[in-house]
Amino acid sequence: MRARKSVGERIGDGIIYAVMWVVVAVTLYPFLYVVSMSISDPVYVIQKTIWLLPKGFSLKAYEKVFENPDVWTAYLNTIFYTVAGTAINVVMTMLGAYPLSRKSFFARKQVMIFIVITMFFSGGLIPMFLLVQNLGLYNTRWAILLPGAVSAFLIIVTRTFFQSIPEHLHESAKLDGAGEFSILWRIVAPLSMPIIAVLTLFYAVGQWNSFFPALLYLPDVRLQPLSLYLIKVLIQNSTTMMEDMANQSDRSMYVVQLKYSLIIVAILPILAVYPFLQKYFVKGVMIGSLKE
Repeated sequence: MRARKSVGERIGDGIIYAVMWVVVAVTLYPFLYVVSMSISDPVYVIQKTIWLLPKGFSLKAYEKVFENPDVWTAYLNTIFYTVAGTAINVVMTMLGAYPLSRKSFFARKQVMIFIVITMFFSGGLIPMFLLVQNLGLYNTRWAILLPGAVSAFLIIVTRTFFQSIPEHLHESAKLDGAGEFSILWRIVAPLSMPIIAVLTLFYAVGQWNSFFPALLYLPDVRLQPLSLYLIKVLIQNSTTMMEDMANQSDRSMYVVQLKYSLIIVAILPILAVYPFLQKYFVKGVMIGSLKE
């Protein structure tokens, strides 16, 4: 039988639940508000009378978003940067973390010191810009993919996870004649799916939301990602989606709703992918951060 909780314990549980629901409400409200603004009648949007639930129904703003070729170009660029960039990030992180997890690597402590230093100090914005320019990466897709190819923090997390893999597996593989690369891809990688899911989620979200490198290194509009296009619409109000509307009042009415619709279009893929990686994400972070 379950022991009955005391009055103090029940009060404590009630406070915890209340705080939890407050956090959930604070977290969900901005998203629900944006969704409601994007599908409501534009008359109510321009009047700012919507607080939570939508009023009326209209998908005109979404039609304008998907009819615009600039949005599709930026969307495809973002998909490319996310897929290619995440693949490079995960591979580079595993290649960096694996030797640092091996006790046989003679310089692992010295290398770890250098990696940790980069978490607190950097060369600065101008030296980084000059480096990208001198390497010939400026205004190319490589300017997005290569400078941020690896995260020092995630190397440390991945290294810690690799250290939790039993040593006898490495020894058995070496007795069978396997080299370090073979051990990494055939033994360590299959056992590291939780941390790989964590790396994929972290890097993919970062790549999808990244805009500052594109702002610095990509003056060509045809190479710019969706996040930078979204900034132009939200902050600079530079949109051509409503130019086909001759009526100025209709144009000004829909341009406000257009911003909310574009936000939903931009964040929807990440929201769709996250639930499938959540269980691996939690497990990988806990093991990779705590287990030595």
